[in-house]
Amino acid sequence: MLNEIKSDAQTRMGKCVDALRHELQRLRTGRASTALVETIRVSYYGTDMPLSQVATVAVADARSLTITPWEKQMVGPVEKAILGSDLGITPTTAGTVIRINLPPLTEERRKDLAKHVAHEGETAKVAIRNVRRDALQHVKDLHKQKKITEDEERRAEDEVQKLTDRFIKEVDTVVKAKEDELMAL
Repeated sequence: MLNEIKSDAQTRMGKCVDALRHELQRLRTGRASTALVETIRVSYYGTDMPLSQVATVAVADARSLTITPWEKQMVGPVEKAILGSDLGITPTTAGTVIRINLPPLTEERRKDLAKHVAHEGETAKVAIRNVRRDALQHVKDLHKQKKITEDEERRAEDEVQKLTDRFIKEVDTVVKAKEDELMAL
């Protein structure tokens, strides 16, 4: 009973950290990454499709991406989707290949991105604390139903708190690494 609660809490807290990593991966740091364009949707015969399903996206070098649509007539819609995205980047087209050059980030933009990273970290911490609250509530319910003793309740609460501390520390590590990456460029 208690082991199920703890393993569920651990799984859910791990998912919070994974979601944070995924969210931070999409942030533009000045270094080219295919994750930057993963969320862009392209109109493909009247249906919005992810860019990766209508074109090949590759990292050309540290500061540029190349996008090669699978169909020649998709060059225009892909270019339009990139322009309409929140990346704030203008693509250049050479035949059927679309290039995205990533200019270096300004100091002001880096600081804004660092604030955004910190905000995302806080959001992940809140999610982890919500998981802790749920787990502690389950433990209290078991105690009220007389399924566990007071000592077991206290021990379970301590273990859930240790789990929470471990995952909060992991979030801090992920956020610090991303902030260092932003400021180092």
